[in-house]
Amino acid sequence: MIKLLFIDDEKGITDALQSFFGERGFYTRAANNGEDALKLVENEKFSIAFLDVRMKGMNGLEVLERMRKLDQDIKVLMLTVHEEKEIIEKAKSLGADECITKPFRVDYLENVVIKKIRELVKEK
Repeated sequence: MIKLLFIDDEKGITDALQSFFGERGFYTRAANNGEDALKLVENEKFSIAFLDVRMKGMNGLEVLERMRKLDQDIKVLMLTVHEEKEIIEKAKSLGADECITKPFRVDYLENVVIKKIRELVKEK
């Protein structure tokens, strides 16, 4: 089963993503801060995580670094408002699979998920 995790401090975003992907048959969970996200990753095996870079409290880069210590296999897609070269490079160095600039269209995210699922299948 493909499990998706959405991490963003804007509840409206996580709710919308959960609704969109849930309607398409995906198992989804959401966290609105870094600590809750890390607890979920400790307790469940997710296939793909969507992680906002700029969050209150622990930022996305800190979450990514700690998440990689818990799970090396999870595909992490960073969501950022600006296409900031330095942040994107740092995210990739910490193990992000992709960086997606907000605003985005959910159908674009669906295509990214399909691509990542294909990668996961090939890796097995």
